[in-house]
This record gives sequence, structure tokens and C-alpha cells, in this order.
Amino acid sequence: MWHFEERGQGRPLVLLHGIGMSSFAWSPVMDLLAKERRVLAFDTAGFGKTPPLPDGVPPTVPNLVRGLLDSLEAKGIREPFDVAGNSMGGWMALELAKQGKVRSVVAISPAGLWKDHPASWVPHFFGFMRASTRLSPGGVKLAMKSALLRELLLSVPISFGSRRMPASDAFRAAIEFAFAPGFDATIDNAGAFEGGQSIACPLTVAFGTRDWLLTSSAQHRDQLPPGATWVRPAKWGHVPMWVDPLGVARLILDGTV
Repeated sequence: MWHFEERGQGRPLVLLHGIGMSSFAWSPVMDLLAKERRVLAFDTAGFGKTPPLPDGVPPTVPNLVRGLLDSLEAKGIREPFDVAGNSMGGWMALELAKQGKVRSVVAISPAGLWKDHPASWVPHFFGFMRASTRLSPGGVKLAMKSALLRELLLSVPISFGSRRMPASDAFRAAIEFAFAPGFDATIDNAGAFEGGQSIACPLTVAFGTRDWLLTSSAQHRDQLPPGATWVRPAKWGHVPMWVDPLGVARLILDGTV
């Protein structure tokens, strides 16, 4: 059973985080969503409090989706359910839709919509961030106390506007990213999302105008159905939950009616 945070009542809404993060990434919007829905935010295998997949099971997106479905079934939740995902979690949401497991999807800056593999600089950038934090967690904690440094350090991996992120949240996010045991294997197994043209459920895809991590080369539409709704929220970065929690919550609730 994967670790999860649950709030609210009503029709289940599953939240899936990005690589190197955990269900904590959804904390700014959990209460907003829980006013209308039963919200379950999961730690994906290898991240947060959920251990990696069993030995011999590579953390591909289809395998991660299988693990999620097993955890949902253990909770008595069976398809169709609604799902919102960010980055890697958005890719997982697309895979769930491709398999016909969900009633609606909101994918915020979903990974996997590139050709063959992510841009070569992305794994190097991630590796530098993780190594720097592991080398000097005290220095990172001190840096995150400065609104200016939060803005500079987190504008690409999280979002422009990260100065508004609480220093404690920024430090926790940095530590989770640096020490996630499933990080390397998960990124090593990242190919590309394919075969989603037949997705039949309502699908909303959002890439913020200031997503500087997954730029236009990672936003191809050819593997998704022509009827998908694409939106470009102004000033959102890659992980916009801390920067615009009201806007993120509204997008998710509107896209999963």
C-alpha cells in the first residue's frame, strides 16, 4: 500500500506528484479541493514515505500506475475515478487515461510529451541540484530563508514566484528531492508517452507560460486526442501549487466535474 494523505468527502480525486517530490507538493491545495471532493494525494513508489517498487520491477510509468491501482483497490476505490497529476504525476495520469481507468484527467506540466526522451540538460540539472543539497543541507536551509534566494534557486524546478513559498516548505521540498531513493531509477526509465490518441475521457493539459523546465520541445500534442483541452495559465511555472493555489484548485475542480 502506497502512503497517502486523505481529506474531504465525496467522489474520489487522486493527486499525483512530480519526480523527486511527494504528496506534500499538493499541501497548498488540499484543503481547497477537500471542500468539494474526497482527495487522496499519494507518495509514488520510491518517493516520500512509499518504498520503491519490488526488486526486478523497473519504475516505468506503466509499472508505477499498476502500483497505484493496487493501492487504490486496497482502499476499496475502483475505477472510474478522477485524477490530477503534475510533471511525472501528469504522465501517470495520462497513462491511466490511456488504459481507460479514470473518468477525467487534469495534467499540469505533464512529463513524457517529448520526442523519445527529455532534453539532455534536464537530468544533469537535476543531478546538480540533488548533489548540491546532499553536500550542504545546512547551506540550503539557510538559503531558503531568503525570499530572493528562493526565487532564484526554485524558479526553474518549481516556479517563478517561489519567493512566496514558505521557507520551511522550500527546504522540505529540496530535501525530499535530494534524498528520494527512487529518483535515479525512475529518471533512467523515462522514455516518452505514446498511444494516447484514443483517450476518451475529458482531458485538460496545462503548461504555464513560465514553465522553464518543460519548454515547447516537451509539449508535443501528437500522442494525445485532438479533443483535449490545452490551457496556458499566466505566470505559472512547472510546479505552480505554492504560487497560485486558488488557480490550481479551480483548474482541477473545473476539469474533473
